[in-house]
Amino acid sequence: MRKPTRGALENRPYRWLARYYDRLFTFHLPWFQAARDRILGGVLPGVESACDLACGTGTTAVLLARRGIRMFGVDLSPAMCRLARAKARQRHLPVGVLHGDMRDFRLPEPVDLVLCEFDALNHVPRKEDLARVAHAVSRSLHPGGHFYFDVNNELAFKKVWPGAWWIEKPGVVLVMHGGWIERHGVCGRSDVEWFVREGKMWRRHREHIEQVAWGAAEMRGALREAGFDRVRAFDATPFFAGDPRIEPGCRTFYLARKAATPGQRSTPGPSTGRNSSSFSARNRRICQHLSGRRAAA
Repeated sequence: MRKPTRGALENRPYRWLARYYDRLFTFHLPWFQAARDRILGGVLPGVESACDLACGTGTTAVLLARRGIRMFGVDLSPAMCRLARAKARQRHLPVGVLHGDMRDFRLPEPVDLVLCEFDALNHVPRKEDLARVAHAVSRSLHPGGHFYFDVNNELAFKKVWPGAWWIEKPGVVLVMHGGWIERHGVCGRSDVEWFVREGKMWRRHREHIEQVAWGAAEMRGALREAGFDRVRAFDATPFFAGDPRIEPGCRTFYLARKAATPGQRSTPGPSTGRNSSSFSARNRRICQHLSGRRAAA
C-alpha cells in the first residue's frame, strides 16, 4: 500500500510553475502531439465532447476545441485554471474550465474522451487514489468512451531525473535538481528553484515536486476495476525521437476503453446512472467559465 508522500501532497497546486509554464515548457509539445496524432488517430474523428484532465494552461483543450470538439478542462491549480480560461477566451473558443481534483471531479455531462497528458497521473501518491481517479474518469465517460494518458515509469526516474538542468528566459531563470528514492516504490524527486527579476533585484523561490512510479499491472488493475474493458499501452520512444535521454521503458502512453453498454448512451444524465441531484452547484457554475456563450446542458 502506498502512503502519501510529503512533496506530492504539499506541492498541489503549483504556483510558480503555473505562472511561467508556457514560457519555459514548450519544447516537448511536438512529441506529445505526435503521440496524440498516432494513438488517437482512429478515435478523434468520432469524438464530439472531451475533457482535458489536469489541463494546466489549457494547451490541449484549446487545440481540440479548434477541431470543433466540445471541451472541458479540469485542474487542481487555481492559477492554471485562470490561465486556461484566458487562453480560450483570447482564441474565442468555448472551453469550460473546472477547478477540481482528478480523484473526484465531476463534469456537467458525460464525454467521449478524457485526456490526462504530461505525466499528470504520476502525481497521484496512493494506490487507492489511483483507483479513485480511474473511477472518476469512468463516471465521466459515455459507455465506449476512451481514456488517454501517459506516465513516467521507474526507468525514467532512475535514468532521466537525476542531475541538474536549467532554463533561462528574460526575467526568469529555472533550475531543477532531480533524483529518485525508494519509498513504498520508486519516487522521482525534483527541487525547483526560481529566480525572478523584480526591478534591479532577483528574488528566489523554491518548490518541491515528487512523482510516483506506477507499474503496468497496477495501472491495468485500477482501470479494469473501474470498468475499462480494453487497455492498450504504447512505448513513448518513437514519439520522443528528438530527446536522447528517452529510451524504451521510460514513458508509456495508455489508451483505455470504457465497456460499452448497449442503449445506455441515449439515457439522459451521466452514463453511470446517477440522478440529477448528483450534479453539485459547483459543477453547474462551470458554465460561468465558458469562454464562449452556450446553453448549459
